[in-house]
Amino acid sequence: FYLTPSQVNSILKANEYSFKVPEFDGKNVSSVLGFDSNQLPANAPTEDRRSAATCLQTRGMLLGVFDGHAGCACAQAVSERLFYYIAVSLLPHETLLEIENAVESGRALLPILQWHKHPNDYFSKEASKLYFNSLRTYWQELIDLNSGETTDVREALINAFKRLDNDISLEAQVGDPNSFLNYLVLRVAFSGATACVAHVDGVDLHIANTGDSRAMLGVQEEDGSWSAVNLSYDHNAQNEHEVERVKMEHPKSEEKSLVKQDRLLGLLMPFRAFGDVKFKWSIELQKRVVESGPDQLNDNEYTKFIPPNYHTPPYLTAEPEVIHHKLRPQDKFLVLATDGLWETMHRQDVARIVGEYLAGVHHQQPIAVGGYKVTLGQMHGLLTERRARISSVFEDQNAATHLIRHAVGNNEFGTVDHERLSKMLSLPEELARMYRDDITIIVVQFNSHVIGAYQNEE
Repeated sequence: FYLTPSQVNSILKANEYSFKVPEFDGKNVSSVLGFDSNQLPANAPTEDRRSAATCLQTRGMLLGVFDGHAGCACAQAVSERLFYYIAVSLLPHETLLEIENAVESGRALLPILQWHKHPNDYFSKEASKLYFNSLRTYWQELIDLNSGETTDVREALINAFKRLDNDISLEAQVGDPNSFLNYLVLRVAFSGATACVAHVDGVDLHIANTGDSRAMLGVQEEDGSWSAVNLSYDHNAQNEHEVERVKMEHPKSEEKSLVKQDRLLGLLMPFRAFGDVKFKWSIELQKRVVESGPDQLNDNEYTKFIPPNYHTPPYLTAEPEVIHHKLRPQDKFLVLATDGLWETMHRQDVARIVGEYLAGVHHQQPIAVGGYKVTLGQMHGLLTERRARISSVFEDQNAATHLIRHAVGNNEFGTVDHERLSKMLSLPEELARMYRDDITIIVVQFNSHVIGAYQNEE
């Protein structure tokens, strides 16, 4: 189909969301100005999720993207639950006690998070009691373990990721008398999800990453140009350290079967993920759970097979790699995105496109056609396109939307080609997945003045 520009825009903008951090008395005390996020599905329904929230009992803001596989159930659960686990891990002992006493005596709870949600972001009401009970058990254990020390953010992030993954596994093993819930916890555990989460507090930026979504910092150099700084590493076969880590954790006799065709046991692309109990549980446990589970589970081919060469599980972990970065005034923005973006765009281009968009400075750079022989007609086309691009910047009110437009519509000259965009967005569901993945992006904009003031204080 040929889509008109306004049809293209309505598809691109369907899931966009923006949040501006409120100012107090005309003063913004946060190092975050706000964020833009957006999603473009390729799967139906999309297997990606996104979350953003402000921590109310500690300082700081949490933002994350989650990429599901073998269905969206695990990504959905992680997007709802992980931030609560992180927030609880960061709380001081007194606050945890206060919360526990409130639950004990049936009083209203201190709110832990203020969510910044798109109207389409779904929360599973049926599972909320189960999720709450698991979270409560966690904070009760934290109270019992009280060492009186303040929690280190890095440690809190690692503990929260591992604990949530553990709870997902446990809930599936215990099952639930309610057959709907029983099926839900099993679907969550048998599907999987990667997660890339940012915690921003003053000048402290922590990225916790499990899997192959990515975090990238956009830096404005002194000459005004833009550069990209990686704040995460992909956990897959392209990462030699990651391949080494997996090999170290299993006997030498399995060395050849661990990674095949760039996949874990020849099956899984990410080497770290939530859920995916097929790669974590013993064969006996898998069989026991599937046999005693609801009938729908038996109809699911994915739950039946045992991965080949499955001798010494677990083969997979949800433990994140955490990177800490002290923000500087030249650090202007952060991009968190699922691999659907990085498969189509280089980080340097992402930094430039977002940087130019946010700066609103669309300098008329001389056109570079990089070694192509260009006819006058093509040159005319490029110039017309540039004119259109300047106006397209103004039609996107959202930096993530602007980035998706480029990711899907860029031609070999690095400019958005409306015809290509139209073709890519009008592909039927069963074809779309062959050309691209779900794309989910959060662009966080930093407040250089506040960051500069923090630096001066230090």
